[in-house]
Amino acid sequence: MNETAGSGDVHGAAAGATPEVPEAREVSDGERRSAAALEASGIGYAITRHGPVRSLAEAAAARGVEPADIVKTIVVRRGDDDFLFVLVPGDRTISWPRLRALLGVSRLSMPDAATARDVTGYERGTITPFGSLTAWPVVADSRVPDRAVSIGAGAHGVAATVDGADLVRALDATVADVTEPEG
Repeated sequence: MNETAGSGDVHGAAAGATPEVPEAREVSDGERRSAAALEASGIGYAITRHGPVRSLAEAAAARGVEPADIVKTIVVRRGDDDFLFVLVPGDRTISWPRLRALLGVSRLSMPDAATARDVTGYERGTITPFGSLTAWPVVADSRVPDRAVSIGAGAHGVAATVDGADLVRALDATVADVTEPEG
Protein backbone atom coordinates (compact mmCIF):
# COMPACT_ATOMS: atom_id res chain seq x y z
CA MET A 1 0.00 0.00 0.00
CA ASN A 2 1.37 3.41 -0.96
CA GLU A 3 0.05 6.62 0.57
CA THR A 4 0.32 10.28 -0.32
CA ALA A 5 -1.10 13.05 1.87
CA GLY A 6 -2.67 16.26 0.67
CA SER A 7 -4.03 19.43 2.31
CA GLY A 8 -3.11 18.44 5.82
CA ASP A 9 -3.65 15.53 8.18
CA VAL A 10 -6.67 13.27 8.13
CA HIS A 11 -8.00 12.05 11.46
CA GLY A 12 -8.06 8.28 11.27
CA ALA A 13 -5.65 7.94 8.31
CA ALA A 14 -3.03 5.24 8.60
CA ALA A 15 -0.44 6.38 11.13
CA GLY A 16 3.21 6.40 10.15
CA ALA A 17 2.50 6.08 6.45
CA THR A 18 5.52 6.60 4.28
CA PRO A 19 5.08 9.15 1.49
CA GLU A 20 4.80 7.46 -1.86
CA VAL A 21 7.99 7.12 -3.85
CA PRO A 22 7.32 8.26 -7.41
CA GLU A 23 6.96 5.27 -9.70
CA ALA A 24 7.01 4.92 -13.44
CA ARG A 25 3.27 4.46 -13.79
CA GLU A 26 0.74 6.23 -15.91
CA VAL A 27 -1.75 8.41 -14.05
CA SER A 28 -5.22 8.31 -15.59
CA ASP A 29 -7.23 11.38 -16.49
CA GLY A 30 -9.78 10.35 -13.85
CA GLU A 31 -7.14 10.16 -11.14
CA ARG A 32 -5.80 13.59 -12.16
CA ARG A 33 -9.28 15.16 -12.11
CA SER A 34 -10.09 13.59 -8.75
CA ALA A 35 -6.78 14.71 -7.21
CA ALA A 36 -7.19 18.27 -8.51
CA ALA A 37 -10.74 18.47 -7.14
CA LEU A 38 -9.70 17.03 -3.77
CA GLU A 39 -6.88 19.58 -3.54
CA ALA A 40 -9.20 22.43 -4.56
CA SER A 41 -11.72 21.40 -1.88
CA GLY A 42 -9.21 22.24 0.85
CA ILE A 43 -10.04 19.16 2.93
CA GLY A 44 -7.37 16.90 4.36
CA TYR A 45 -6.89 13.62 2.57
CA ALA A 46 -4.49 10.74 2.11
CA ILE A 47 -4.28 8.86 -1.19
CA THR A 48 -3.86 5.10 -0.99
CA ARG A 49 -2.85 2.99 -3.99
CA HIS A 50 -3.16 -0.78 -4.08
CA GLY A 51 -3.32 -3.63 -6.55
CA PRO A 52 -6.43 -5.24 -7.98
CA VAL A 53 -9.09 -6.42 -5.53
CA ARG A 54 -12.07 -8.70 -6.06
CA SER A 55 -14.27 -7.86 -3.07
CA LEU A 56 -15.12 -5.27 -0.47
CA ALA A 57 -13.17 -7.27 2.13
CA GLU A 58 -10.06 -7.29 -0.10
CA ALA A 59 -10.40 -3.55 -0.79
CA ALA A 60 -10.73 -2.83 2.94
CA ALA A 61 -7.68 -4.95 3.76
CA ALA A 62 -5.64 -3.29 1.00
CA ARG A 63 -6.59 0.17 2.31
CA GLY A 64 -6.12 -0.73 5.98
CA VAL A 65 -9.72 0.10 6.93
CA GLU A 66 -12.89 -1.73 7.95
CA PRO A 67 -15.39 -2.55 5.18
CA ALA A 68 -17.92 -0.13 6.71
CA ASP A 69 -15.37 2.70 6.32
CA ILE A 70 -15.22 2.32 2.55
CA VAL A 71 -17.78 4.67 1.02
CA LYS A 72 -19.23 3.65 -2.33
CA THR A 73 -20.29 6.47 -4.65
CA ILE A 74 -23.47 5.31 -6.38
CA VAL A 75 -24.86 7.18 -9.39
CA VAL A 76 -28.66 7.39 -9.29
CA ARG A 77 -30.92 8.61 -12.09
CA ARG A 78 -33.87 10.85 -11.17
CA GLY A 79 -34.97 11.50 -14.73
CA ASP A 80 -33.65 12.22 -18.21
CA ASP A 81 -30.23 13.84 -17.80
CA ASP A 82 -30.84 14.27 -14.05
CA PHE A 83 -28.55 12.32 -11.74
CA LEU A 84 -27.20 12.45 -8.21
CA PHE A 85 -24.50 10.75 -6.18
CA VAL A 86 -25.36 8.70 -3.10
CA LEU A 87 -22.54 7.98 -0.65
CA VAL A 88 -23.10 4.53 0.86
CA PRO A 89 -20.99 2.81 3.55
CA GLY A 90 -19.40 -0.37 2.18
CA ASP A 91 -21.40 -2.74 4.35
CA ARG A 92 -24.74 -1.17 3.40
CA THR A 93 -26.97 -0.73 0.37
CA ILE A 94 -29.37 2.01 -0.74
CA SER A 95 -32.83 1.87 0.81
CA TRP A 96 -34.82 2.88 -2.26
CA PRO A 97 -38.01 3.74 -0.32
CA ARG A 98 -36.05 6.05 2.03
CA LEU A 99 -34.16 7.71 -0.83
CA ARG A 100 -37.36 8.25 -2.85
CA ALA A 101 -39.07 9.75 0.22
CA LEU A 102 -36.11 12.07 0.87
CA LEU A 103 -36.12 13.29 -2.73
CA GLY A 104 -39.91 13.46 -3.01
CA VAL A 105 -40.03 11.26 -6.09
CA SER A 106 -41.81 8.02 -6.90
CA ARG A 107 -39.18 6.61 -9.21
CA LEU A 108 -35.37 6.31 -9.22
CA SER A 109 -33.01 3.98 -11.06
CA MET A 110 -29.35 3.17 -11.50
CA PRO A 111 -27.94 3.92 -14.94
CA ASP A 112 -26.00 1.27 -16.83
CA ALA A 113 -22.20 1.39 -16.65
CA ALA A 114 -21.81 3.28 -19.95
CA THR A 115 -24.27 6.00 -18.91
CA ALA A 116 -22.63 6.34 -15.48
CA ARG A 117 -19.27 6.78 -17.23
CA ASP A 118 -20.71 9.32 -19.68
CA VAL A 119 -22.24 11.51 -16.94
CA THR A 120 -19.32 11.33 -14.47
CA GLY A 121 -16.22 10.66 -16.55
CA TYR A 122 -15.44 7.66 -14.35
CA GLU A 123 -15.79 3.89 -14.82
CA ARG A 124 -17.75 1.92 -12.26
CA GLY A 125 -15.45 1.08 -9.38
CA THR A 126 -13.66 4.44 -9.71
CA ILE A 127 -16.59 6.88 -9.40
CA THR A 128 -16.22 9.82 -7.04
CA PRO A 129 -18.00 13.17 -6.82
CA PHE A 130 -14.56 14.82 -6.85
CA GLY A 131 -13.72 15.77 -10.43
CA SER A 132 -16.95 14.44 -11.93
CA LEU A 133 -17.75 15.91 -15.35
CA THR A 134 -20.90 17.40 -13.77
CA ALA A 135 -21.25 18.44 -10.14
CA TRP A 136 -24.36 16.38 -9.46
CA PRO A 137 -26.09 16.80 -6.06
CA VAL A 138 -24.82 14.49 -3.31
CA VAL A 139 -26.76 12.58 -0.65
CA ALA A 140 -24.60 11.04 2.08
CA ASP A 141 -25.89 8.32 4.34
CA SER A 142 -26.07 9.46 7.97
CA ARG A 143 -23.25 7.03 8.90
CA VAL A 144 -20.68 8.85 6.74
CA PRO A 145 -19.95 12.07 8.70
CA ASP A 146 -18.85 10.60 12.03
CA ARG A 147 -15.57 8.93 11.03
CA ALA A 148 -12.70 8.77 8.58
CA VAL A 149 -13.79 7.12 5.34
CA SER A 150 -12.11 5.78 2.21
CA ILE A 151 -13.67 6.94 -1.06
CA GLY A 152 -12.75 6.14 -4.66
CA ALA A 153 -10.33 8.56 -6.27
CA GLY A 154 -10.87 8.24 -10.01
CA ALA A 155 -8.90 5.09 -10.90
CA HIS A 156 -8.93 1.41 -10.00
CA GLY A 157 -6.79 0.79 -6.91
CA VAL A 158 -6.74 4.47 -5.90
CA ALA A 159 -8.66 5.77 -2.87
CA ALA A 160 -8.76 8.90 -0.75
CA THR A 161 -9.10 8.69 3.02
CA VAL A 162 -10.96 11.76 4.28
CA ASP A 163 -12.80 12.87 7.38
CA GLY A 164 -16.47 12.09 6.76
CA ALA A 165 -17.69 15.44 8.11
CA ASP A 166 -15.22 17.29 5.87
CA LEU A 167 -16.38 15.17 2.92
CA VAL A 168 -20.02 16.08 3.53
CA ARG A 169 -19.16 19.76 3.92
CA ALA A 170 -16.93 19.92 0.83
CA LEU A 171 -19.60 18.29 -1.34
CA ASP A 172 -22.48 20.26 0.24
CA ALA A 173 -24.13 16.88 0.70
CA THR A 174 -27.57 16.29 2.14
CA VAL A 175 -27.17 13.88 5.06
CA ALA A 176 -29.96 11.37 5.70
CA ASP A 177 -30.57 7.77 6.70
CA VAL A 178 -30.87 6.34 3.17
CA THR A 179 -29.28 2.89 3.54
CA GLU A 180 -29.94 -0.50 5.05
CA PRO A 181 -27.63 -3.41 5.92
CA GLU A 182 -26.42 -5.56 3.00
CA GLY A 183 -28.18 -8.87 2.54
